[in-house]
Amino acid sequence: MTIAMTLAFATWMVLLNNFVVERASFSGKEIGILQSIREIPGFLAFTTIFILLLIREQKFAYVSLVMLGIGVLITGFFPSALGLYLTTFVMSAGFHYFETVKQSLSLQWLSTQEAPEILGKLIALASFTSLITYFCIWVSQHYFSFSFESIYFVSGFICLILTLLMWIGAPQFKGVTEQKKNLVFKRSYWLYYALTFMSGARRQIFVVFAAFLMVEKFNYSVSDIAILFIINHTFNWLFASKIGQLVGKFGERKALTFEYCGLFLVFYAYAYVENAMLAGALYVVDHLFFSLAIAIKTYFQKIAEPSDIASTAGVAFTINHIAAVFIPFSFGLVWLISPKFVFLMGAFMSLISLILARNIPNNPKFGNEVIWDFINRSNFKRL
Repeated sequence: MTIAMTLAFATWMVLLNNFVVERASFSGKEIGILQSIREIPGFLAFTTIFILLLIREQKFAYVSLVMLGIGVLITGFFPSALGLYLTTFVMSAGFHYFETVKQSLSLQWLSTQEAPEILGKLIALASFTSLITYFCIWVSQHYFSFSFESIYFVSGFICLILTLLMWIGAPQFKGVTEQKKNLVFKRSYWLYYALTFMSGARRQIFVVFAAFLMVEKFNYSVSDIAILFIINHTFNWLFASKIGQLVGKFGERKALTFEYCGLFLVFYAYAYVENAMLAGALYVVDHLFFSLAIAIKTYFQKIAEPSDIASTAGVAFTINHIAAVFIPFSFGLVWLISPKFVFLMGAFMSLISLILARNIPNNPKFGNEVIWDFINRSNFKRL
């Protein structure tokens, strides 16, 4: 499932900017609208629990991959603003629903001992798939001049074929615990929600502003950015599974402490960097820190009631995307004043995340969720 998702989504992402400019004549206005539409399904991730009233999680994962594959397959045939908005929504709905269910199923199927290493291996596998995808796209355009339509079609079609094979041939796995089919929001999970929100905020700074810095300040070309992406995924492929092992060995508290101390230094360096090569190195290190976010998921796995995993996965994915509403726009206004301030605010958010991470016990479990218990463990709200 990870290979099918990554193949389709990586193709969509790597071709998007060229396609919308060359075929649909997009300006900044249209690409901004498209990216906002792409985030809408992230906010709707909590609706996963209602869909699971009608279909099992594993089958819903397949349905989500079908939506993703179809969205990518037809993208090249609708080179207009309205067409791209619609195909993007279909693609994004499949992607976000799959990611929500994937997190839920991973935490249900894997034990707390094996989860960090396996989740790391999945990140490494996704990075390797991205590398192969980027290479094939480069060959197909550089040597064979394949059209956007054909590349999108082939990628989406392969995603659909892989999904069909899994749907027909893979066994139906069963979780140990029956999952609740109502939306659960608990006070005892407040630290997990806070860490998830801050992780989403950091992701927006990286995705929106870090790469933009490379182009605007250091004049990185398309080829330079492509090489940067390849280096990023190569490092993830080589080290993500090992990072997962380290999370399992040292625990979530130490892993996240290391991550947020490192992020503070990276964001602070972003604010003052003047060398193009050093900026690229910071970008690679920043991207590698994403692998340590495994610790947030495994922390939740340890503190959660087993029956809450599916319902909470959708809530967490929605919380993770809240920052996507205001950070790109508001921080974009700050960027007009001074790009340095954007990254200094990112450094400040890293400090907040660090304080939150230090509240994780050395041995988190149900009933021992935090060190400093500022909030009652009773249910906040059950919908």
